[in-house]
Amino acid sequence: MSTQHKNQASILSKLGIEQLNPMQQAATKGIGSGEHIILLSPTGTGKTLAFLLPLLDKLNNNISGVQAIIITPSRELAIQIEQVFREMGTGYKANCVYGGRPMSKDKIELAHTPSVLIGTPGRIADHLRKNSFETDHINTLILDEFDKSLEVGFEDEMSEIVRLLPAVQQKILTSATQEIDLPEFISITNPTEINFLSKKKSQLVIKKVLSPEKDKLKTLVDTLCHIGNKSGIIFCNFKDSIARVSDYLADHEISHGCFYGGLEQKDRERALIKFRNGTHKILIATDLAARGIDVPEIDFLIHYQLPLKVEEFTHRNGRTARMHKEGTAYIIQWKKETLPDFITTDTVEHLTNNTFPEPSPWKTLFISGGRKDKISKGDIVGLFIKKGNLKGEQVGVIELKQDCAFVSVKVNNTTPVLKLINNQRLKKKKVRIIEL
Repeated sequence: MSTQHKNQASILSKLGIEQLNPMQQAATKGIGSGEHIILLSPTGTGKTLAFLLPLLDKLNNNISGVQAIIITPSRELAIQIEQVFREMGTGYKANCVYGGRPMSKDKIELAHTPSVLIGTPGRIADHLRKNSFETDHINTLILDEFDKSLEVGFEDEMSEIVRLLPAVQQKILTSATQEIDLPEFISITNPTEINFLSKKKSQLVIKKVLSPEKDKLKTLVDTLCHIGNKSGIIFCNFKDSIARVSDYLADHEISHGCFYGGLEQKDRERALIKFRNGTHKILIATDLAARGIDVPEIDFLIHYQLPLKVEEFTHRNGRTARMHKEGTAYIIQWKKETLPDFITTDTVEHLTNNTFPEPSPWKTLFISGGRKDKISKGDIVGLFIKKGNLKGEQVGVIELKQDCAFVSVKVNNTTPVLKLINNQRLKKKKVRIIEL
């Protein structure tokens, strides 16, 4: 077995992955060839690992500066990529920069220059203008979900980034969209296209739910009762709509989280964490959640407000029925409302169940220590089981960050376990543990 394959096997073992899927295999081979690549694959198929694995072979241990830049349309996607890179345990340093956090924090992290820099277009362009790091050794530029970055208004910043990186030899563009137009500033000709969009047979079922009233809130709750205890996203077009829907669900004691651009970054991250670990089975979101965020396979989604464009409809629907699994998209339609031309379903779902969804059995706890304190997931499990007197099945998903961690525990155990383990030591650090 070659050194390259040994390294790959070691990384996959760390990530808990047995083998690469066909798209990842094709991408690894294509990117490894050194050609410009356009990678097209559905949301949730593992594009991040598909470009990170071959990127490792291009990094040089003897170079101390930035060697690759990865641009993403959202903070969440940037954070997600950084997390995957860290979990790969490569020995190379990666950092994540994005708008909405202090530049001083970036400056501290960039003082010890990473090999891979991940970030949103605006913040990366800002650092390039300020000459925050040398660009001589940056030979790889990855534009992840690049069409989304253009869609949300980052064309000027992306054009500037390409212009300010003259040493780049390979550009890798990824998307979950079939029809894409390459803007001139990308400056690549005859790129190799790796297209796995047409190779996925979707098992998505699209159904209409007819609302007798123009105000769809009651119909939304009736739909959730009909669906039962499943995991899903409710899509709205505006944050004001999310607030109204959230208040109504809260009044009916239906647990949920909210996710939209106007939220503080900390609140956005925690909403996703609670959704991933099962504390909330329902997430109310704008199209920010349609792609580029790390959430598990969901059972359903609801278009509470109709999408304005076919692309939005496609990407919303891409959150479910992924990787050949089944999923349902419900469109709540007022009886006098006209659907856009791109929504063609005639299937009407008749609501039958009036039982409210059950509360989640999980709660999320925050721990004030993370990777930088040499804390591992095993250390956290040990603390909860040995000192917190929990059984293995009472401890759920653990998410370990640089300076903190989040753990889901069964609701009935939350209060007693906090009394036992708050202000205890994890490794050498006394940690604060609170319920979120």
